[in-house]
Amino acid sequence: MFTSTFTFAPGNFTEEFHRLDQRIAEVAKSIPGYLGEEAWENSSTGLVSNVYYWESMEALMQLVHHPSHQIAKARQDEWLKGYQVVIAEVLRTYGDERMSHPLRGK
Repeated sequence: MFTSTFTFAPGNFTEEFHRLDQRIAEVAKSIPGYLGEEAWENSSTGLVSNVYYWESMEALMQLVHHPSHQIAKARQDEWLKGYQVVIAEVLRTYGDERMSHPLRGK
């Protein structure tokens, strides 16, 4: 399994940004191998992180190469004050089973 974490400093979110963001979310959810996502905000820095979970690197790369994602990447400086992406392989997960998580199921 893999994660793709998109951390960004929010900027000027236009209606066009929201439409494109919604389209990318729809595409991600339609890809076989998409497991789910989580979002976090750091109140002290204002940064936002979206963590997407994938069964395989191949599934993740389908989103990366999708035209909607490529448009967003090319135009990110119109809407964001900076971003960072981290791709990681999940080696292990564990917990006490009292909360749902995309890697464990609902």
